[in-house]
Amino acid sequence: MSHADHLTPAQLSRALEMRDLTDPAQGAHALQTLLDSVVSALTAGWGSTVRCVRNSPVVAVRENYDRLGYDRGDVTRARRYTRYVSPTVMLRSHMSAELPTALEDYAGRDEVDELIVAPGLVYRRDAVDRTHVGEPHQVDLWRIRSAQDITDQDMLTMIGSLVDAVLPGAEWKTTDVVHPYTVGGRQIDVLHDGEWLELAECGRIHPDVLRGSGLDPTRWSGLALGMGLERALMLRKGIPDIRYLRASDPRIATQMLDLEPWKHVSPLPAVRRDISVVLGAEHDEETLGDRVRVALGDDADVVESVEVLGRTAHEHLPETARSRLGTELGQVNLLLRIILRPIDRTLTADEANTIRNTIYRAVHEGPVLELI
Repeated sequence: MSHADHLTPAQLSRALEMRDLTDPAQGAHALQTLLDSVVSALTAGWGSTVRCVRNSPVVAVRENYDRLGYDRGDVTRARRYTRYVSPTVMLRSHMSAELPTALEDYAGRDEVDELIVAPGLVYRRDAVDRTHVGEPHQVDLWRIRSAQDITDQDMLTMIGSLVDAVLPGAEWKTTDVVHPYTVGGRQIDVLHDGEWLELAECGRIHPDVLRGSGLDPTRWSGLALGMGLERALMLRKGIPDIRYLRASDPRIATQMLDLEPWKHVSPLPAVRRDISVVLGAEHDEETLGDRVRVALGDDADVVESVEVLGRTAHEHLPETARSRLGTELGQVNLLLRIILRPIDRTLTADEANTIRNTIYRAVHEGPVLELI
């Protein structure tokens, strides 16, 4: 891994300055209300104690991957998905990174039945659209017991309580999934407006994770559940755009303080810009989205979406197009549609063109520039 694969000091500083909407110390937010209702529902059924874990999002790579059972060659470790600070340090990509160390505190204790609540920001390289951000909020909810008696039925009960707290009365189902840190993993989908949508994933804590934290799997057991909080809140309130969760516009911000249904706010006019770019064939909407966010910095929230309309490999382009674009083997020509729609102001044509050009320079790798 080269130094170019690491975050710059400015990028790291910006990531660490971002407000954590789950933290009451940084101001009230509906994400906190929703999480409180989930924790209350789970502990009411179990009678368990509650422990909240909050730490810096800068973690050792070992905590984020190795201690949770990820293979050395796992694709999720790739730079395209992970924000590395150094070869051994990163911004956590999931809240599960906090749990192996948290579990160490139970070694030597008896009569434990506790729900560990680990909420916070995680850092991804993701697409730009109405439902994705590069720094989503996630919560891990792990129940740890000083007894080897956690069963799949306990997990199903946990799922039912979770769904009822997030979407009261919603129909749900599970499908089998594999996590390196759980046994009997399940994906939880809920039926919402006639469509099945993923809400969370869970499983029984893997014996190797317990053992690695100093807990004997013959004496300890538990459940591990992870949920994206933006998705949960957007489903609960009917919020149409993930950017609204951080909006300062009073018409929107006041609605982010409770769990009442979303009240329509007329959006500002959209500005569309289509661009044709050349870049390596390995890139997708996730890596493009990350480049856009990094390039725009604080202005990234004016972009409603970046959509790939067309993708043509070098070898499938007409010769005239290859010559005009300057493509090479291993590259593709992408047609991208950029929708600009700030939440609280209207863009001028010049501002829109400046943002368009910034995005173009950030993603285009060809020798021929087409700026406006």
